[in-house]
Amino acid sequence: MDSIKIGAEVRAAAQAGTVEEAARQPVPATRGDFWKDALRRRLLAAADFAAVLAAAAVVALAGHEGAAVWVAASTPLWLVVAKLRGLYDRDHVRLGHVTLDESSALFHWVALCATAASVCVIALPDESLPVGIALAMGATAFGAAFALRVCARALWRRVVPAERGLIVGAGRIADDFARRLELGSGHHLELVRQVDPPGGVAGRATAAEWQELIAAERVERVILAVGDLDEEMLAGIVSGCRALGVKLSVAPPMRAMLGTAVQLNHLAELPLIEFRTWDPSRSTMVIKRAMDVVGAAFALVVLSPLLAAVALAVRLDSPGPALFRQRRAGQRGTEFEMLKFRTMAQDAPARVGEVVAIDQLADPMFKVRSDPRVTRVGRLLRRSSLDELPQLVNVLKGDMSLVGPRPEEVWLVERYGEADRFRLEMRPGMTGPMQVHGRGELSFQERASVEREYVENYSLRKDVKILFQTFYAVLSGRGAF
Repeated sequence: MDSIKIGAEVRAAAQAGTVEEAARQPVPATRGDFWKDALRRRLLAAADFAAVLAAAAVVALAGHEGAAVWVAASTPLWLVVAKLRGLYDRDHVRLGHVTLDESSALFHWVALCATAASVCVIALPDESLPVGIALAMGATAFGAAFALRVCARALWRRVVPAERGLIVGAGRIADDFARRLELGSGHHLELVRQVDPPGGVAGRATAAEWQELIAAERVERVILAVGDLDEEMLAGIVSGCRALGVKLSVAPPMRAMLGTAVQLNHLAELPLIEFRTWDPSRSTMVIKRAMDVVGAAFALVVLSPLLAAVALAVRLDSPGPALFRQRRAGQRGTEFEMLKFRTMAQDAPARVGEVVAIDQLADPMFKVRSDPRVTRVGRLLRRSSLDELPQLVNVLKGDMSLVGPRPEEVWLVERYGEADRFRLEMRPGMTGPMQVHGRGELSFQERASVEREYVENYSLRKDVKILFQTFYAVLSGRGAF
């Protein structure tokens, strides 16, 4: 790579022996790439501006033109409040950020501004704003802001080159992050390369040496992923990144301590790591079950013509029933009969030895590309995930949930180690973290990692987020085979 020439000035100063001399060298062009973040902020602000105008239009259409004018005139104040809420700056800090991540902040912003605007309008002489119209105004502002922000980020990703990223580190931590970047879709980053820290993994580098490394690669973000991170190393890379205006993300070296079920708080100035070791509340699980029943019943009614058409196609394509029934392990290992549209030949269970040697499986799972047992219609159903729709019946019966860890066959679950049985703590789901983070592309350990995060940090908001992400995963078809 010819990029070593880029850091020549910094290298010369470093060889001269002082950090101060290195810091005085011309800063590489990486700072010029901040136009990307500025453009994103402006697009998001334009989306919010249009959302408020849409809310004002709803008020006008309801026959309150005077109130609509006042709502539209207050648009700059809405944008100021959004700025104070950090709604234009979160993407800059985080490696991966999507509109779903800020849905609660968007709701609070709209609720605050819509309430304030309504109160101000009502306080004006000869003006009124019924409660129903005020609620419609808020709902429109939230829906439009969410949709337009999705479009703004999509447009930004289309017109702006991907952020150039560098992973500094070696070993499992660095390799895991490289793999997540390869599989992930929530970021807009191109991994340039993966390198060792200056002086080697165990070495100690000055701020100038860090600056030299970062400048040579002409990157916009550094991901530090080393197993022996200490205060001296962190201080050096922070100084180097700050000098060049490069973003920095740090992977915690102690994954067991900073894993999926921890929260960082402070007692006065002292950082305190607290582990989440309790189950979700009973009310949370009641609401989750209510969402399952209502969602599954509604989907079955709406999709009934599609279900009938798919069943007919399966029957016409190959001999055998339209539905495939299989014993799966549910919550706490309880067995249940899971339903799917049949995607394989009728004798597929007897032919499993053709595609996998069960006794030689390294992990308790298997997924085969180009499985010869899959039928022509079956390939289309798997690609589109339509084969999963009969599981809506399993959801109604209480065997499954709309969202949860994926249910496995009983004989595979019997091969689980003690550390793998956390997946059985919740009802299995039609969709879940595995389906939105790579599907069949994930190894068993990668699948276990994303499902552990879901189980240990469960929330209703997480379910809603995964349901939205599922639509994108199905449309992309990635990992479906």
